[in-house]
Amino acid sequence: MRKTWVQIVLSAASLALAVVLVVFLPQIVRSLTGAEVSWAQIGAQFAALSPPMIGLMTLLWLASLWAYTFVLTSSLPGLTHLQALTLNAGGSAVSNLLPFGGAAGVALTFAMTKGWGFPVRAVVVSTLVSGIWNTLFRFILPAVGIIALLAAGKAPNATVANAGWAGALSILVLVAVVAAALYWDRAARLLGRALDAIVRLAPPAVRPAEGRASAAIERLRADTADVVHSRWLGLSGGMVAFLVLQCLIMAACLVATGAYPGPAETVAVFALSRVLTTALVTPSGAGIMEGGVAALLIAFGQPAAQSAAAALLFGFWTYTIEIPAGGLALGAWSLLRRRDAAASAAPDPAPERSSRR
Repeated sequence: MRKTWVQIVLSAASLALAVVLVVFLPQIVRSLTGAEVSWAQIGAQFAALSPPMIGLMTLLWLASLWAYTFVLTSSLPGLTHLQALTLNAGGSAVSNLLPFGGAAGVALTFAMTKGWGFPVRAVVVSTLVSGIWNTLFRFILPAVGIIALLAAGKAPNATVANAGWAGALSILVLVAVVAAALYWDRAARLLGRALDAIVRLAPPAVRPAEGRASAAIERLRADTADVVHSRWLGLSGGMVAFLVLQCLIMAACLVATGAYPGPAETVAVFALSRVLTTALVTPSGAGIMEGGVAALLIAFGQPAAQSAAAALLFGFWTYTIEIPAGGLALGAWSLLRRRDAAASAAPDPAPERSSRR
């Protein structure tokens, strides 16, 4: 009971902080950039949105949800796209309402997939694989954003450009090493030995047991080997399509509010937005993401009011709308589960008895 109350208090405080950060977004933007912006100016940008643009954003959002179902169906063989859509919507709603909501989302995943008849082992592997793929692509995004800016010639000088290329390539090499370790036995063993060597450099007081790092890598690879070997293309294709569509939502938000800075800058802003969603102090980084996106847009020379409006609009399509959508999905799943339970519990009709004369 005590633990439950602690979770409730933390969740309420986290949500309250997210609301406060959004309410005081104009002040946050002013403190970060020195630019003046008001809610009246932001509201004027929202009022100017055209129905065709809203319709385009809606289509892109729905398409992004459908694209992510390929990640889930690839990680859990036998899962239908409709089930994956329900699973993703419900999990996103829970994660968006709670700090550290990923754990609650995983619990919901187990409850839903159990009702659909999937074995626990398969769901564990699916959760592990989809989580790894999400993490890998979150690492890739900053590198893509840096490369986009450098390719467009946006670096202020050669020193910054060289540092940017070095950082981006380092990230991509790290991701490639991890991906190779998941796919090949030999790569996993080499990475495990390298990690063991690094661990041995740590002070004895905090050093884990000898061989623990390599054992963990080997366990991870064994758990995910079948799915990674046979379905890596579907996993990767689904993630790429999902992120491209979300980036297009970002571009639509920027164009609609008059804050579009160019294709390279848009990719960089999108990459930053996805990184900021990992901030655990609020659910899915709500409030923090909007402030960071607005500040970067202003740094790229965009007007303050339009930048803040674009950040809030993008937050709506990638965070806020997922809560009611997930609630509807969970409601439909719950009703269907109750109906199926009632149908299975109902007694079979008594067979007709033939009368004898």
